[in-house]
Amino acid sequence: MSDKTPVIEMRAVDKSFGPIDVLHEISLKVHEGEVLCLLGDNGAGKSTLIKTLSGVHQPTRGQMLMDGKEVSFSGPRDAQGMGIATVHQFGGTYPLMSVGRNFFVGAEPTKGFWPFKIFDREKANQIAVEAVQNFGITRITDGDRLVGGLSGGERQSLAIARAVHFGARVLILDEPTAALGVKQAAHVLRIVNEAKRRGLAVIFITHQVMHAMAVGDHFAVLIRGAIAADFRRGAKSREEIADLMAGGESMADLEASIEGFMETHDGHPPAPQH
Repeated sequence: MSDKTPVIEMRAVDKSFGPIDVLHEISLKVHEGEVLCLLGDNGAGKSTLIKTLSGVHQPTRGQMLMDGKEVSFSGPRDAQGMGIATVHQFGGTYPLMSVGRNFFVGAEPTKGFWPFKIFDREKANQIAVEAVQNFGITRITDGDRLVGGLSGGERQSLAIARAVHFGARVLILDEPTAALGVKQAAHVLRIVNEAKRRGLAVIFITHQVMHAMAVGDHFAVLIRGAIAADFRRGAKSREEIADLMAGGESMADLEASIEGFMETHDGHPPAPQH
């Protein structure tokens, strides 16, 4: 993999907001057909990194490259035009709209001639259903079905299928399994593997180590806006990754600290001070 040009790359990227440094010399590479798992606890800087990759923020310093060529995004539309798609935690879908409408929102197919063009619902539904079923979402057979009736995993999968249909080369998934049950999360992980099989470069942002290990080829741990570890699949165990995310403090130490706290307070939090 190392001898191929990455689809997307960050080189020593910093991001500051006034005097506050949020990202520090971030260097990452993602190749086609690869899942990079970006791991980090709350406040690690994952959201800022996502927004920088997707054109919401511009780097303060450093370089962004696609296919080995330096790029600069003035906004999310620039990034989307280059094939970077971001799917946020709840899929960015609209519960009171149909599957077909959700699939084509902002890019609706039409029929007829101006000024009498209208939304081509039949075409939209056909394409949407075929696209999601090709990703293994077999329960969706009716494009007129309201998205609010889908499970969380199905909504995430619909958003991913939509991004791929519209030409995504880089798929950024922001905590796609965070609010899902076991079965729904497993469904999303299968979709991630399918996207990888189709040759997409996938950036999977999560704080759930088990989900990352199920799909990841390459892992990076983000702590306080900096890359604390960068390694390939199989190089570290689940426990070692969890320790890294905890800032180097082992899980055993954390558990011992919690147990000591609970014993000190008889299993109850301390009373508030007035």
